[in-house]
Amino acid sequence: MPRDRVVVVGAGVAGLVSAFALAARGLDVTVVERRDAPGGKMRRIPIGQAQIDSGPTVFTMRWVFDELFAAAGRNFSDHVRLRPLETLARHAWDDTSRLDLFADEERTADAIGGFAGAADAEGYRAFCRDTKKIYDILEKPFLRASQASMSGLIGAGGWRGLMRLPQIKPFSSMWSALGQYFRDPRLQQLFGRYATYCGSSPYLAPATLMLVAHVERSGVWSIDGGMHALAKVLAAGATSLGATLRYGQEITEVLISGGRAHGVRLASGERIEADAVIVNADVAAVAGGWFGINAQRGAAVISPRARSLSAVTWSVVAQTSGFPLDLHNVFFSRDYHAEFDDIFRRDTLPNEPTVYVCAQDRGGDGLTRDGEERLLILVNAPANGDRHSYDAAEVDQCARRTFQTLERCGLHIQRRPETTRVTTPADFNTLFPATGGALYGRSSHGWTASFQRPGARTRIPGLYLAGGSTHPGPGVPMAALSGRSAASSVLADLTSQGRSTATAMRGGISMR
Repeated sequence: MPRDRVVVVGAGVAGLVSAFALAARGLDVTVVERRDAPGGKMRRIPIGQAQIDSGPTVFTMRWVFDELFAAAGRNFSDHVRLRPLETLARHAWDDTSRLDLFADEERTADAIGGFAGAADAEGYRAFCRDTKKIYDILEKPFLRASQASMSGLIGAGGWRGLMRLPQIKPFSSMWSALGQYFRDPRLQQLFGRYATYCGSSPYLAPATLMLVAHVERSGVWSIDGGMHALAKVLAAGATSLGATLRYGQEITEVLISGGRAHGVRLASGERIEADAVIVNADVAAVAGGWFGINAQRGAAVISPRARSLSAVTWSVVAQTSGFPLDLHNVFFSRDYHAEFDDIFRRDTLPNEPTVYVCAQDRGGDGLTRDGEERLLILVNAPANGDRHSYDAAEVDQCARRTFQTLERCGLHIQRRPETTRVTTPADFNTLFPATGGALYGRSSHGWTASFQRPGARTRIPGLYLAGGSTHPGPGVPMAALSGRSAASSVLADLTSQGRSTATAMRGGISMR
């Protein structure tokens, strides 16, 4: 009996997870990727002999991948080596004010007590209790759901579910809620930065996003070989399960006839027929016609004002001195509100940015190899790369402001042009068309924003969406959950049509 055929467009983490899950169930899966390697935003930039992770750098929620591999009868830890981090991140405000967050809650509380006093240490403990509660409430009805909805969130609990709604704090801004836990504004700034994980401002995002702090506290790992190694492991796993991965192939159109998606057309003119198509790309590209005019109604247009953050990044090989870098480091601006006001209201690069530095040769012990090291340096930026050109003068000015922040906090980087690669919002817009450089899809501003992200199913039968711009949101584990949701939706729909010839694997692909 012929197997059901699925084409996955894009080999980002969501596309690879979809392919892995469907191939494990016996479907005939073809992944088509326009670049020459897997990963999508999980990209690497070569500088000489060095390879620098220049996309996501934080790995959390490993259970998502444990479940994915277990569903195929495999053990995730047999394929990738993870190292749990004791120090989650190092933070600095100037050359004397520094604070580490640790995986151990009490160790962090003690550090906060020494940094800001006993009241804020107790505030942190209350913050931990409440963020865990938010996560526990949302995991099953929201994070694991194929589509976000208020009715689904309240669920079968009825009035009980409705009464729990205030506990996830959807109607308060993150910034105002943080003021209830922390007196020290530096701590509000530190924990407010978790809004940027979803490409948002802590002054506009709901306090619900504080759950990200619980996710990190539940475990952050480094991956041997860097984050791109995860993409390679997923690609190799999908291939070993029978999926075909085709690199360097541009999709020009999702084929739709009779109101249903039935394959794709490549730039070469080749057609690949399929019973279902999963598009792992930003939904803005679908709505913008990058996959053909017939597929446009499969996604809603995102207004430029609703876009999430973009970034300016420097991938660097350089010597550092003066600051004891850990793997993850954050150097804060002196006026956080002005920083986000510049980005979201003035649509311009911040006058004084907060700077994230991933020191990729550092481990949880803070040690590095001798000489130069690999760094990813990132500042937040507006997603205006499709309507604003970033010339050399503007990039140089941004660099001066960025490295002045680092110098103010005691970090000196001996940068050289030949070992530095810069990426602007305009570059990100080229990499991810129709986004303006937005790296997280729609921003999470306002309590309804999370319900506006599309789920896996579209209005076009046979066409499905996956990726960080879809539900449940951005970030590696969330994108992976969207990929699992797309695979689960494809299987359910093919089965309901009496078409599916999938073979049950041990563990299924449960979306508990």
